[in-house]
Amino acid sequence: MSARPPAKAASKRAARPTRASKASAGIAEGEPAHDAKSASTLSAAAVATPGAPRPVRRPTKGERAARRDLIETALAMSRSGLSPGRSGNVSCRWDGGMLITPSGMAYDTLQPDDIAYVDHDGGTPARATGKPSRKPSSEWRFHLAIYGTRADVGGVVHTHSLNATALACAHRSIPAFHYMVAAAGGHAIPLVPYATFGTQALSDHVVGGLAAHNACLMANHGQIAVAGTATAALELAHEVETLAAQYNALLASGLTPHIIDDEEMARVLTLFKGYGQRAQESGDGP
Repeated sequence: MSARPPAKAASKRAARPTRASKASAGIAEGEPAHDAKSASTLSAAAVATPGAPRPVRRPTKGERAARRDLIETALAMSRSGLSPGRSGNVSCRWDGGMLITPSGMAYDTLQPDDIAYVDHDGGTPARATGKPSRKPSSEWRFHLAIYGTRADVGGVVHTHSLNATALACAHRSIPAFHYMVAAAGGHAIPLVPYATFGTQALSDHVVGGLAAHNACLMANHGQIAVAGTATAALELAHEVETLAAQYNALLASGLTPHIIDDEEMARVLTLFKGYGQRAQESGDGP
């Protein structure tokens, strides 16, 4: 099917993004853009019907920078050993949808144009070159669902890190054996049930696990960390892996973990809000 001709000057409104790859994540329309200044231009290239050519997305300078930053985060994840090979995925909230690493591509080969933009209902507009978008990570559903249910989240990192994955395969959460468990936002780092990768069922489990936490383990799979930026989410994923390694060592020793009680963990969580520079940045501290 050929594309519609561009609208005439008297009517210069851009067409709405294509929704051909509709997701069932339940993301509401009208979600505010992550950065209004970074909104990309969409050409009036096609009608949003199955099989129609997709509108071309022309990234702004801000979006191109965001794409480069996402690649750097993915490379840091991979090179640190946090997620071996081509495993794992990274995303950031952007322009009413998200930018996410593509499916099955080695991180050290990625170019900014390879990063996939996924709109709020799962559509993937064509690249500025006119070529179809790279296929987004197979786990795009839970990334998109997280952004739809957590307005405070701007970045998501999913890894198959060694120790966190080992615990996840044993169907063990990480209890408050150490006060730093509070870094994930709760009294423990929960484990969500297993479901096939890339499915809506897995997305639903993940959204539930992250409703009141900033990290969780995924049974027989790996871990996820979320934060205000993808860089901060990666930092949290490293913390989760460190805690998992410590907990694994404790279990392997045969010693009995002594779990910090809820009252003390609540105190730690309160103190974390004013830790380091956070108090000054949020206005909570002196």
